Amino acid sequence: MAEVIDGKAVAADVIAKVTSASNDLAVSKNVTPGLAVIIVGEDPASQVYVAAKSRTAKECGFNSLQHTLPADTSEAYLIDLIDILNRDRTIHGILVQLPLPDHIDAGKVIQAIAPEKDVDGFHFVNVGKLGTGELETAFVPCTPAGSMLLIERVHGKDLSGLNAVVVGRSNIVGKPMANLLLAANATVTVAHSRTKNLPELCRGADILVAAVGRPEMIRGEWVKPGTTVIDVGINRVAAPEKGNGKNRLVGDVAYAEAADRAGAITPVPGGVGPMTIALLMANTLTSAYLASNLPRPQF
Repeated sequence: MAEVIDGKAVAADVIAKVTSASNDLAVSKNVTPGLAVIIVGEDPASQVYVAAKSRTAKECGFNSLQHTLPADTSEAYLIDLIDILNRDRTIHGILVQLPLPDHIDAGKVIQAIAPEKDVDGFHFVNVGKLGTGELETAFVPCTPAGSMLLIERVHGKDLSGLNAVVVGRSNIVGKPMANLLLAANATVTVAHSRTKNLPELCRGADILVAAVGRPEMIRGEWVKPGTTVIDVGINRVAAPEKGNGKNRLVGDVAYAEAADRAGAITPVPGGVGPMTIALLMANTLTSAYLASNLPRPQF
């Protein structure tokens, strides 16, 4: 059986380091990291995510602000609010919870956030920095950044000589994940649901990252013995064994099958998921450090 990579434990370690560094910043520079979260509308899932982010920020000693706006908020009003937060020196991270209502252009809103406060890592400036290997000042999207930390726990920071396959090509996970792996000297292939001979391609991976958004698409027989499997997928599927209308969470990897062959694997839930909020906190702290002319903290 594979080693189970405990994302909860790694995330807790990151949060502990963030909290300690936040306290150090308050003592040395009299600066408290500030995170502003904006949510538009009343999407239940978004409400849960925002509450978790705000709660964790407070646990880290941050100044946590939440702007809850009605669903009919205009795009202009939202961008004006972002402009105010951009100019607020006590705010180091700005996060706009997605999805936004249909009448608001999410891309336009994201690009309105100052790149140095874009702790989600979605601004074109941060995307470009990551793509060109300028990692010292880039903010990397939280899910791939967290996934990379999990990979480092198994292989270390230098992935020279290892073949990595990323199944998924989204701007939020797949593409930034590939760039992080390249920066660590892995040989990287980006695949997706339309890739020819996908099972054979996956079997060549020493590191296999599944971020395709299809429940249990990656089968155990696609996994080479000893491979490190990072399952980014979070999918709800019917679970009639739990009762009528019940469901359960599964990843993009058929876990039981893959665990029989992999060297290390992330579970769902409890793998990559907890890392996302932890890296959001790390990015916010990093922004506060850079704004204070201090070296980027390491996690």
